[in-house]
Amino acid sequence: MEPRRIGFVMNPIAGMGGRVALKGTDGVVDEARARGAEPVAPGKARETMDALVQLAENKPLAIEWVTSAGAMGADALSVLPDARIEVIHEHADATSAVDTTAAVRAFLERGIELVVFCGGDGTARDIVSVTGTSVPVLGIPSGVKMYSGVFGIHPASCAQVIWDFLHGQVGMADAEVLDLDEDAFRNDRVEVRLHAAARTLAEPTYIQSGKMGFERVDEDELKDEMAMTVVFEMKRNPDTLYILGSGSTVEAVGRRLGLGLTVLGIDVVLDRKIIAKDADEKTLLNILEEHADRPRCLVLTPIGAQGFILGRGNQQLSPQVVHTIGMDSILILATASKLAKTPVLRVDTGDPGLDREFTKKGYLRVTVGFNTVRMVKVEG
Repeated sequence: MEPRRIGFVMNPIAGMGGRVALKGTDGVVDEARARGAEPVAPGKARETMDALVQLAENKPLAIEWVTSAGAMGADALSVLPDARIEVIHEHADATSAVDTTAAVRAFLERGIELVVFCGGDGTARDIVSVTGTSVPVLGIPSGVKMYSGVFGIHPASCAQVIWDFLHGQVGMADAEVLDLDEDAFRNDRVEVRLHAAARTLAEPTYIQSGKMGFERVDEDELKDEMAMTVVFEMKRNPDTLYILGSGSTVEAVGRRLGLGLTVLGIDVVLDRKIIAKDADEKTLLNILEEHADRPRCLVLTPIGAQGFILGRGNQQLSPQVVHTIGMDSILILATASKLAKTPVLRVDTGDPGLDREFTKKGYLRVTVGFNTVRMVKVEG
């Protein structure tokens, strides 16, 4: 069998700003490193390749990988046994979007059938600026935010989609490539723009939808009802540490409390007072250690149409933070209209073992109104 030719490129700095509360990495790499950020993308790529190796345990992978040198591709592919790897692009020490687009142009010249990349929305935008809709693209999610519809749900699902592609079990679909203005995001404003149309692999079980906003006349009223439930619990339990995740649904809690919460960050509230605003992973772990004897509650809301409660835009809530808080101490808020477009909840924490713990639960309780709860399925 002739090998299938797949291009692979990685943005090695993608996602570094997440755990250190920078809400992105564009233009702030040095600051992220100064705050102690470590690369995320290599681990995500390794998870994908390890899963691909398991799928091909009894059958060789008929792939000829076309890639960039070192940290932008070849290093990640080196874990594949007996892999056919052709390095056709060299990059500068400090990689940039110029390297990404140059690599993808070289891929197209080699007649690749699929571009697999590891990064976030910015990387997707750069790649599709070259490919257009000429070849499908598949993203291994590694950014802080991933609103575009070209990403797998998590690294293992990307491996499954690649495997299915090799065996003719998936078709093609149109997808939107979206990107968020990171400067606005850091100032608590969501400004998402449609950049391009792309082709991706049509596998709804493993490919995420693009993010969707929900604006209805009664949305604010419904969010306020849910906020009343949370504030009521805060009044009953003044010793409980509340870690409030990002999103407008959780922001309603701040309005009820009369507090200016960080809409797109992570805040910590004790006895209805903010004790940490826009906290990063290190700050959260320090607070949890300082208040180790207190009960705690993590308040989350899913991303519209995608269903992610962890792993998209809130990487400050790292596996260690979630383990420390405890899975049984999570409160999820979502309006009924959001759940209508988000029939399942998903997690992509970066720790496959923790993700499996969530999926083993089967269902999670979601507050949809004042003292009103619905059970919603959790899927990997």
